[in-house]
Amino acid sequence: MSRRVVIPLAVALVAVVAVAGWLWLRREDPRPASFHAERTSAFYSAIDSRQNDAAPLTLNEVFTPAAQTLGAMRLDATQQFSDCDEVLWGVSATGCTQALQATYKGGAVAGQFVIFNLSDGRAADALVSALGKDGFVRQGIAFEPTGSRAQARAMGHYVTVSWAGGSAPAQDLVAALVALDGLGRVVQGRIVAAT
Repeated sequence: MSRRVVIPLAVALVAVVAVAGWLWLRREDPRPASFHAERTSAFYSAIDSRQNDAAPLTLNEVFTPAAQTLGAMRLDATQQFSDCDEVLWGVSATGCTQALQATYKGGAVAGQFVIFNLSDGRAADALVSALGKDGFVRQGIAFEPTGSRAQARAMGHYVTVSWAGGSAPAQDLVAALVALDGLGRVVQGRIVAAT
């Protein structure tokens, strides 16, 4: 064979092997070991549509000074996204205009909380359903997903996702998950403002 044929073939073969190796060795996006989902309810009817609750959430509104410490965890970082799909893998948040994320860590536990601002309750329910089977939120802080626990709630046009993991005993992970989920109380203020 001519060198003109062998060199391009060798380069192509190396490229194919590299791509195949990357696909084969690539770690799948992590999911929680335990997941609980809740659809929206009549309690949130005042904010079932973003039209009734047009002001965007702010980081200071959701992650108040009181939220700097949750149980044994301390706030690590906050971030705001205008493209909600940046926070997700395997699913899309149709009609979402913002996602706010906070990460926490402390001892053998780490976790994150994300709140999505969707168009209405139907879109919120659809996202919660998809998180249960098609994809999930991206990990914003490193922890072992094996044994981790997560919860997603649709509350009117919002969806909150709390996720805790680490090497702590199960009861500590449950306590961390409950503490993270408490950040969703910000939605109650939105209900009061809309009524």
